[in-house]
Amino acid sequence: MSESTVAKRYALALFEVAREKGKSEVISAEMGEIRKVFAGTRELRSLLTSPKLSNREKKALLAKLFNGADQLTLNTLYVLSDAGRLNETVNVANDFISLVDEAAGIAEAKVYSTRPLTDTEQQELSAAFAGKVGKQSLRIVNIVDPSLIGGLRIRIGNRIYDNSLRTKLDHLKRDLVNA
Repeated sequence: MSESTVAKRYALALFEVAREKGKSEVISAEMGEIRKVFAGTRELRSLLTSPKLSNREKKALLAKLFNGADQLTLNTLYVLSDAGRLNETVNVANDFISLVDEAAGIAEAKVYSTRPLTDTEQQELSAAFAGKVGKQSLRIVNIVDPSLIGGLRIRIGNRIYDNSLRTKLDHLKRDLVNA
């Protein structure tokens, strides 16, 4: 969840309406895509938060960019535009996805490995670690980090499970220096 109180309020309102209409998963997927677009395109963020563009022009641009998105998703973007809060879009998306995941018993796990994990390996990790954090399953985000040398580092919320060779070597080095 973000630290933005404003984003949390918008995300909660969207979550309640999406759940009521049975569209939580669809909207969650769309908000994930919107998050990628906004987070990855600084020029778009600058354009949509610029006072030089009228609100009507911003809404028209949003409608073109996210053509085919669910009306509830578009309406959320329009409300953010009306309130002058398009700069909070990524935070709203993050908070909304967190609410959907929490309701479904899913946690996001960032898994750092020296190579991309197969789907089977991701499913096995999800099964092994979901119970440890009190969730039904984990959504694995695999990040390739060759500096680990071997093994895995798993971050689930504020918990870190580190079984990487890099960490073991660092601990061994520290023990030898302190001995």
